[in-house]
Amino acid sequence: MVNCCGLVTVKNEPVPLKSIAVEVSVQGHVATVSSTLQYENQEESPLEAIFVFPLPGEAAVCRFSAKIGQSEVVAEVQEKQKQYDDSLSLGQQAFLLEESDESPDVFKLSVGSLPPGEKASVSLNYVTELAVQADDGLRLCLPAVLNPRYQPQGSGIGSGGSALVSSVPTGSVPYSLSLSARVSSPHPISRVESNCPLDPLNYLNTEKTQATVSLAAGHQFDRDVELLLYYQDTHQPTAIVEAAQTSAKPGSLMGDPMVMLSMYPEFPEDVMSLMTSHGEFLFVVDRSGSMSCVMHNGSGALDRIGSARDTLLLLLKSLPMGCYFNIIGFGSRYESFFPTSVEYSQKTMDEALQKVKAMMADLGGTEILQPLKHIYSQPCLPDQPRQLFLFTDGEVRNTKEVLDLVKANAGSHRCFSFGIGEGASSALISGVAKQGGGHAQFITGQDRMQPKVMQSLRFALQPAVVDISVKWNVPKGVSVTTLSPPIRMLFQGQRALLYAQITGEVGALSGDTEGSVTVKYSLAEQPVENQLSFSLKPAEDTGLTVHRLGARTLIRCMEIEERQGGGEKKGVKEKVVELSVQSGVSSAFTAFIAVHKVDGKAVQGPMLRRQVPTPIFIRQAPASNPAMDPLLQLISLQKASGSWVLEAALAEVLGKTEEEVAKPKPAPVDQEVWATVLALVWLYGFKMEAQEEWQFLAMKAVSWIQAQKAASVSECVQAGNTLLGCQVQKETLGL
Repeated sequence: MVNCCGLVTVKNEPVPLKSIAVEVSVQGHVATVSSTLQYENQEESPLEAIFVFPLPGEAAVCRFSAKIGQSEVVAEVQEKQKQYDDSLSLGQQAFLLEESDESPDVFKLSVGSLPPGEKASVSLNYVTELAVQADDGLRLCLPAVLNPRYQPQGSGIGSGGSALVSSVPTGSVPYSLSLSARVSSPHPISRVESNCPLDPLNYLNTEKTQATVSLAAGHQFDRDVELLLYYQDTHQPTAIVEAAQTSAKPGSLMGDPMVMLSMYPEFPEDVMSLMTSHGEFLFVVDRSGSMSCVMHNGSGALDRIGSARDTLLLLLKSLPMGCYFNIIGFGSRYESFFPTSVEYSQKTMDEALQKVKAMMADLGGTEILQPLKHIYSQPCLPDQPRQLFLFTDGEVRNTKEVLDLVKANAGSHRCFSFGIGEGASSALISGVAKQGGGHAQFITGQDRMQPKVMQSLRFALQPAVVDISVKWNVPKGVSVTTLSPPIRMLFQGQRALLYAQITGEVGALSGDTEGSVTVKYSLAEQPVENQLSFSLKPAEDTGLTVHRLGARTLIRCMEIEERQGGGEKKGVKEKVVELSVQSGVSSAFTAFIAVHKVDGKAVQGPMLRRQVPTPIFIRQAPASNPAMDPLLQLISLQKASGSWVLEAALAEVLGKTEEEVAKPKPAPVDQEVWATVLALVWLYGFKMEAQEEWQFLAMKAVSWIQAQKAASVSECVQAGNTLLGCQVQKETLGL
């Protein structure tokens, strides 16, 4: 088991890292990351060295090389052939990054023998799409291996922390880091932020669409480096045209210009307030043994299954009356709370909550395919769109099979996914959401699960953008071929990227070099149209980020086509191999093969794939049962209809006796209305920082109060403020 990353000896001891230089090239929503790592053998004898690198699920490696003295090893994409398998068993040579069902992935490459005092240089390039954050920023994070995280001694993290962490005293990280980024975008760059000190942003043109930024010198590498990019007019569609690869044949994918269209629509406020009360909500919860691990190693950490129980409580209280729901737990087998989905009512909610309380991480391994097959075999209810919420902390060995199944059922099932803890597979979590037209969330470190889950519930209850059509308008003699699969739906806060190849005589265009794209869609049954013009003449020397990500998109689509055709479809595999070799992006039928550049021979010795070791969190029982958080206590007392009842348990949450709570109730007001107003005043008065978690159940409470047509509501709010020592306005509550 590899439990260390970077350059290591065959005995798995790290070779000292001297410096890291990272260059990032960002174009709009995508980036190429090029890293060069310098190592030195400070021992008195030669070291047999291996480079180990965990790969983020959404990245595609396009080049890898290692140099010791004059000897250089370069990894190139080639077709998998039988002789490689034969030689692998003879121990002569092997693959680097051969695609399999397992993910995330690790490169493990034999670099060769490093003599005493000799330096080794390792270079790695990969392309990736940047994730969109809730505040419209685009996030790029350098994975742990490019910055092996040094944990200050005495920082209180127990031995259950990350196996990738080496410990050195604070302030003496033994290597230097330089990072520079060049950013270009069709819209002005408003700012770049980081969790590490940056030099000032340097604009390269007056339009502010190009800029460079660097990490401040002397940065101590004691954490991941995160860059956040912010553009003006974020929600306007953008098109970026990238020049062809000069060495590639015109007419081929790499030999033609490519355009990337990014869509990130913003919905009007009045649409966002339209909440549907329809839907069948299926909460699919991992109950494998690893869910009994704690969420993090800090104090007061819940175990993962405990956090899932709290989250289900919140979800069950937030569902609208009139919808349907069910909860399915899975491990080596699966169990449903109800034989089929039930209508949401006080009775079914109470029954489900009793079962949630008893839910344990006791179902063995992580087998996700069978419960999904079971769900997809159940007929959908008329006028109740089915939405899946999948919670897992695990890896599965058949990721591709799971994703194919989700994609095949995407017309009738929408999938939201949640990766819990550091070890969740990004290929599985992101893939399920992408193929299922939903949204993926990762819950790591000290993150609370509840706000992220409620954000996804908001998407599930909101109208989505549907009937999306994209029409390219280009001059005569030029055509545009879309490489991406069609987009079926988009939600608020979600972005779609489309890649397309521009063919024809673009170079011969003299006057008319403008192209445009028309995007039409429907939102809350209203038609929306956006038109965007762009220049067909690409900027020179833009790198090949867009081409490689476009190639990867097309490769993934063709692989699915090949699998669904059972390998029968003629010529698909050959096309995938050709495209993969041409673009330098690996596929199911190709592999990175490492070759010595001096003599052209394939490298001897192992180049293997290994699972990434994930941090082992010690399964520890909490010292004592932690008292239930007052917010969750209040939530647990709410009725399915949205109201609260005047009872001792409610008074306790409000920090009062039952008598103190009953006394100031205005005379004409019903007890239930009074209790519900008090609960709302308490939420707005004391729990505003967690509003994202309780906003739906507050909306339900307000709707319930309005339906009672109660008199003296203003008087109630006033009396509630006096009792609880708050100053909440009636308008703030939405009454």
